[in-house]
Amino acid sequence: MSDPTTDAATEAFVAHRNLLFTVAYEMLGSAADAEDILQETWLRWVTVDLAQVRDLRAYLVRITTRQSLNRLRAMARRKETYVGSWLPEPMLTAPDVAEDVELAESVSMALMLVLETLSPTERAVFVLREAFGVDYDEIAAAVDKSPAAVRQIAHRARRHVDARRPRKTVTQNETRAALESFRRAIESGDLQGVLDVLAPDIVFMADGGGVKQAALHPVLGAEKAARYLLGGTRKRGTRLTTEPAVVNGSPALVVRLDGEIDGVMAARVENARISGLYYVRNPAKLTHVASETRLTLR
Repeated sequence: MSDPTTDAATEAFVAHRNLLFTVAYEMLGSAADAEDILQETWLRWVTVDLAQVRDLRAYLVRITTRQSLNRLRAMARRKETYVGSWLPEPMLTAPDVAEDVELAESVSMALMLVLETLSPTERAVFVLREAFGVDYDEIAAAVDKSPAAVRQIAHRARRHVDARRPRKTVTQNETRAALESFRRAIESGDLQGVLDVLAPDIVFMADGGGVKQAALHPVLGAEKAARYLLGGTRKRGTRLTTEPAVVNGSPALVVRLDGEIDGVMAARVENARISGLYYVRNPAKLTHVASETRLTLR
């Protein structure tokens, strides 16, 4: 005979699982770590007396936030010894993510990189408030701060992010068009074609994690980025192909060498040109590009 309390706990957890995963992913930038956080959340959730919980969703988000904060602080130490640039883990996302402008923007590679510049607490407060609309009192309970302190942190984090995110909203079609031009040029080895679609001040970042060859530092400027890209992807005897995909809610490219997945390229587009290009090659970060991951803000 089943335990009604356990059944209720399971039902609530399953109902909010996609939300909890999205919270953890936005805080951590790692799908693998977000999956671990879900396991930790579940283990704590089944010990909770549900009769004392007024809002099951809010309580689950609180547990997930606390576990994510602990993991985020541990990851900071891990990143100190990471080989080369660290980029968020890309995820193949369902079409409905791209249709939700707010959700797509919140998990975009460009914004996730900006979030990397926040402190763990700032990131948690920003994500909970800006992406999920959690009230200040609930955030305060999740991060062990007073509501007044949370308001100050939220204001500081928002100002920091706003100063670094694109000022002009770019549509999915604009991003898709820029990537299509880039795709044709990179596959044909057309240097001028690549230069035409890159912004003069582009920042190109590659993440090989010390496992695959990648630029150890960001490559700045269209000329350098174009030559690096063509030199690194046009190896003798290697056939490079790219295919459009929706990654983290935005148009992206899956890159294949001789038919095998080599990495994922995401882009930040401004004024019809690519101003940021992010190439994830680390095999450990490519496990979520084979099938769609469901995300939600609700």
